[in-house]
Amino acid sequence: MAWKEAFELSPSEVRAATPPGTVILLENGTDVGIEGPSSNGLVRQPQPSSNPRDPLNFPFWRKLVALFMVSFYAFVANFTSSGIAPALQLWNFTFPHDQRSYSELSTLIAINILFLGASNIWWVPLSNWMGRRPVLVLASLLMTCCTIWCGVAPSFHSLFAARLFQGAGGGAADSVAPVVAGEMFFVHQRGRAMGVYTVFLSLGPFVGGLAGGYISFDKGWEYTFWVGTALSAFSFVGMAIFVPETLFERPIYQTDQSPEDQVNDSKAQSERIEDANPTEQKHFTFIQSLGFGPVRGNILTLAIRPWKSLYLPGTLVVMLHYAGLVGGVVTISAIGAQLVAEPPYLWGANAGLINVGGLIGTALGYIYTHFTSDRIVRRQVRKNNQHGVTEAEHRLPTMFFPLAITTSGFFVFGFCAQNPGPYRWVGLEAGFAMLSFGLMQVPSVGFNYLVDSYHSLAADCLTMVTILRAVIAFSWTFFVAHWIEERGAAEPFGIFGMLMGIFGLLTVPLWLFGKRMRIATASSVERWSR
Repeated sequence: MAWKEAFELSPSEVRAATPPGTVILLENGTDVGIEGPSSNGLVRQPQPSSNPRDPLNFPFWRKLVALFMVSFYAFVANFTSSGIAPALQLWNFTFPHDQRSYSELSTLIAINILFLGASNIWWVPLSNWMGRRPVLVLASLLMTCCTIWCGVAPSFHSLFAARLFQGAGGGAADSVAPVVAGEMFFVHQRGRAMGVYTVFLSLGPFVGGLAGGYISFDKGWEYTFWVGTALSAFSFVGMAIFVPETLFERPIYQTDQSPEDQVNDSKAQSERIEDANPTEQKHFTFIQSLGFGPVRGNILTLAIRPWKSLYLPGTLVVMLHYAGLVGGVVTISAIGAQLVAEPPYLWGANAGLINVGGLIGTALGYIYTHFTSDRIVRRQVRKNNQHGVTEAEHRLPTMFFPLAITTSGFFVFGFCAQNPGPYRWVGLEAGFAMLSFGLMQVPSVGFNYLVDSYHSLAADCLTMVTILRAVIAFSWTFFVAHWIEERGAAEPFGIFGMLMGIFGLLTVPLWLFGKRMRIATASSVERWSR
């Protein structure tokens, strides 16, 4: 359907349409999912197949273990990225023969951040071609090897190259890992599952920044990388042993299917699972789940597909949200430690404590998301009485309050950094907490919106999300140190806050007209998914 036609539909026609992202969640008080009837009336969506290789059919404990491992991988990727931020002040003492300005040293963080996102240009097409599991194993192995390289790097240029490839090794944590989480859980479970992933993702830079200073000052510069090596190696081993393949081809959603037909299909799938041969299901062992499947499709076609996702409005909005939030958090992680290491604060080895604000904001953000993300979907379904239909946009109101808090956090941090004083560090911590509170929402809510709306294209959408995030975070980190030296902190962080406010306001039209946009793009989503 063309865009013009989609926006000319009457409200009743829009409610009746079922593009990708519109599914049955409740049906006559009876659960028709794979676990049998339930009084809450939840329907398991997507519809699970009778194939034991379907990740929706994995035992729940297996899903939780795999969720923990992909989440821990995201934690380690960001821990190793930010761990050197408070230790940069030691460079000129550790390497007196290779003196560097702080602006130069900050590029060690910027280049890592850039390739955390840019590497998904190849990780995501490879994961769609050869499967999620081999990509996660390969990427975590690369991260481990390059963290060792960082620890033994004899010069700035060697360390710069090592940090580049280390970032590339952690890149799949931002795209393939959340897709794995989304592919294992049903729609009504994804909010909390993605909340677990998000809290690990968000804690990584804060814990890394907090611990990195103490480790470096106490044990030496290179010990930051040896701790990162141990964590990376654990992530690699856990990925190889506990994360199964979750790439599974299931029927494409039909945009002209009525809600009643969706329920009937779900019942039929449930019956097929109950009637499935138990002997056949037992043949799919734990060891078999750790194998590698056949390649799928054409790698060149899959490499081009992520760029097509820019046609989808949801991708653009989530992309801008994530870029602004991560750009702000990474910039503060890099600059904040330097600010409190200088007069009037002179925190020295305690400079990493700037990340305490980030930890507090992350904890509060997780609590907020945990109790609102999935609950608001169920409440909206019952409130609207739409035959139990849930829309992808039902999650979006969760983001309004955190995005407003985040925008304000930029201004708070910039003002306090511009006007240092004995107690202004409290404002720095508060501003950092406000940003990290908002950061919890994009992976938990925004990534969920992409998974719900675009299904098999979700990994491609996340590729573009992480690429722009990397470009923005790289640019802000690369230029902000010199910018602050020349103009003070209020101007750059004021501009960052203005941009974040604009990005946040884009949520409103997506919330109001998102379903019409999904109707307009449904045929493209189905065509590109084949």
